[in-house]
Amino acid sequence: MGRRNYLIEGLSGTGKTSVCDELQRRGYHAIHGDRELAYQGDPETGEPTKAGRHEHHIWNVDKVKALVADRDQAATFFCGGSRNFSKFVDLFDRVFVLEVDLATLNRRLDERPDAEWGGGKPTERQLIMRWHQTKEDVPENGVVINATAPIERVVDEILRRCHASP
Repeated sequence: MGRRNYLIEGLSGTGKTSVCDELQRRGYHAIHGDRELAYQGDPETGEPTKAGRHEHHIWNVDKVKALVADRDQAATFFCGGSRNFSKFVDLFDRVFVLEVDLATLNRRLDERPDAEWGGGKPTERQLIMRWHQTKEDVPENGVVINATAPIERVVDEILRRCHASP
């Protein structure tokens, strides 16, 4: 959707939804990937599953490709987590990975309703904690953004880096 396309990734609780809301509030074209692109499926094949687990939260690759190919916007921000990001990460001009410290992550997960990822589900929370420690579930070459700051400062930093040379 943009002549420049950016992916905002990170673990559950790092602020992807809040970043998307703030970008939209400022007038940027931003897509809530977890709402608009996500479904439960096998990360390798894309086949839908009924698993309902965090590791099956993936994005529709064909839809991502179609949105990236549409050049109507100057810039588009794709915000959200996906277990199959490796299937489309190379389509983006820059990838940002939101990170928070463990105490902030735990506090944010504690504040979530049980219906959301990581809320009160011990098995999901254990998985998120493991990923926080190992960084195995986020793009390796993304620009790390400290997402413990107020959301306005987090978005300011992302936008500053978008305008900087790659």
